[in-house]
Amino acid sequence: MQKFFKVENRLGYRILRWILAVALISGVIVSAIQVVLDARRVSADLNSQASQTIAMVKDAATQAVFSIDADLAKQVVDGMFAREAVQVAQILHTNGDPLSSRVRPLADSAFRPLINWIFGADREFRTELVRDGDSAGTVYGYFVVHYDTLPAAHMWLSRAIATFTSVIATAVILGMVLFFVFYMLLTRPLLRIVNSVKQVDPARPDDRLVDTPAGHEKDELGLWVTATNTLLIAIGESQKRHREAEDRVNRLARFDQLTGLLSRDSFMELLKADIAQSKRNHTLLSVIVCGIDDFKSINDQCGFRTGDLTLQTVADRLINCLSGSRFTVARLGGDQFVVVEKGLKDGFQAADTAEAILVGISENMGMEGQNISLTATLGIALYPSDAIQPDRLLQSAEQTMMLAKQKGRDHFQFYVASIDQEIRDRKQLEKDLSQALTLQQFHLVYQPQINLETKRIIGAEALLRWEHPVRGLVPPDYFIPVAENNGSIVEIGQWVLEQACLQAKLWADKGLPLRIAVNLSAVQLRQDRIVDDILGTLKRHNIPAGRLELEVTETSFMTNLSDAVAKLHTLNRAGISIAVDDFGTGYSSLTYLKKMPVQHLKIDKQFIRDLLVNEEDTQIANTIIDLGKSLNLSVIAEGVETAEQEYYLSQRGCTLAQGYFFSRPLRPADFETFVQGFHQKIEENNV
Repeated sequence: MQKFFKVENRLGYRILRWILAVALISGVIVSAIQVVLDARRVSADLNSQASQTIAMVKDAATQAVFSIDADLAKQVVDGMFAREAVQVAQILHTNGDPLSSRVRPLADSAFRPLINWIFGADREFRTELVRDGDSAGTVYGYFVVHYDTLPAAHMWLSRAIATFTSVIATAVILGMVLFFVFYMLLTRPLLRIVNSVKQVDPARPDDRLVDTPAGHEKDELGLWVTATNTLLIAIGESQKRHREAEDRVNRLARFDQLTGLLSRDSFMELLKADIAQSKRNHTLLSVIVCGIDDFKSINDQCGFRTGDLTLQTVADRLINCLSGSRFTVARLGGDQFVVVEKGLKDGFQAADTAEAILVGISENMGMEGQNISLTATLGIALYPSDAIQPDRLLQSAEQTMMLAKQKGRDHFQFYVASIDQEIRDRKQLEKDLSQALTLQQFHLVYQPQINLETKRIIGAEALLRWEHPVRGLVPPDYFIPVAENNGSIVEIGQWVLEQACLQAKLWADKGLPLRIAVNLSAVQLRQDRIVDDILGTLKRHNIPAGRLELEVTETSFMTNLSDAVAKLHTLNRAGISIAVDDFGTGYSSLTYLKKMPVQHLKIDKQFIRDLLVNEEDTQIANTIIDLGKSLNLSVIAEGVETAEQEYYLSQRGCTLAQGYFFSRPLRPADFETFVQGFHQKIEENNV
């Protein structure tokens, strides 16, 4: 920490430079405006003075030219040269011959090039000489005067220099005053905070906390210091717990430090002995690997302490429901536990044990004032039918558990010989999926979104379809998780966005300015360039940002909430709408709804499917609609299939809907035909 603070304090100097730069630039701009306005005023005054002077001698000049009186003409011309600015004075006959003329050179000055550029070197004024009372308006000659602009411009230049000097000096003084105020209110207190942080001992950060600068106890600096002290205390407590945990590990090297169960290494030693015993007794042995479903959400929503307490509770429940010497319980790591049951006669006994485990874990538990509901997924391997080696037997159970999780939650599955084939099929699917984009096997279909108030189609959701040359149409629910696991969803998702934006542009050119909804995967959202990629795609296809809606699931932004929220805010500020897809199936937390720039909530189709039939689903749908109203969010119902559902949702205040009642997902050409027919039908009904 001391090394970190060796860097010189440069913030104050940077602020000073910026303030002075802004002050000088502002002063120059203001001064320039004043100087330009003054130049215009000087130019106008020069013209006005010349006009007045000429008017005073015009009669005498007219009389001189009329009488062809050279002496009078000379007097008039000499009188004009009494003015410093006059450079040329002439009284001319109508044929251009001078009756009297006088010229003197332009005044010399170092600023002459600048003055000539702004005002011109001289200005010519030419007046027709006509006698008063002459109704015919006979012109007897001309009076020509050239004015040198230097005298007037010198005065303007002096004022300009004074203006620049005074305004810039004022700006600099004001900038210094602002810097001093900023230094007193922020920089100096920050330096005191930095010096106080230097005194913190990294080994025991909570022994000496950061001092709050005097007078800043209740402002942002005070809050910052308070938050820093809170963090230091938390770090100190964490370090203390870590030291205590290390002590426990040293004392209980054979046991899991959190739950008190056997560790993985200790378990493997006992499993080897249990297999040897089963071999001698000619009995079966089961290995049951238990994985908590979606345990990560408990850590994200409730905190790691609650997660640890949950794991301890699961361990206690396993021990309570599996009492007896026939069972061995251990923790493999993370949210995975393992149970060994000895002395089995057949696999039915292992199934009974698995059901007992599922029932025991699924009971609600109260943690830190919160009610947590858990489920688990189990993988079961039997000795000797599935494997005879301890590590192979455990591996078989783990593989079965992982495979079972892909198919659902809260159930158990036995290891069978076909599991190898199933894994090979999955690997082949991954290989085919990696080539699907290159081989142009993907296409998009579009499901219309209907405004339930106006009965108009306002948009469409772009849905990805994979036409496999052998498998046929592969369901998205099957291949999308695979694409997310191997990372290919990033390239596929960008392709979907490109195609959807291109289609939106084509429809807009045909007079169908529809909003396109595109699903955004959690893996895509974690990419550093996702914001630039999305905005760049809109720009390439010349699509207004308001025509694009991004649908994110509730789980997609919980891994790194702050990063996801920042990216979605950037996209939303650009004009892109954000919708939460499958709302009600995940966390359904008001915390992230408050932080995220959400405009739409999409009710998952599982709650719409049994609407008006299942009371619980109806209540959930109503709750989501009411929540959307209270948060001023539009609610979109997915999976509307009957007129009764459409009518009920419309009456409840649901804004938008999509589903088979209106239309199945369609290819672009079919979609255009459907939109035209749908709107025509609505207009006919209105007539």
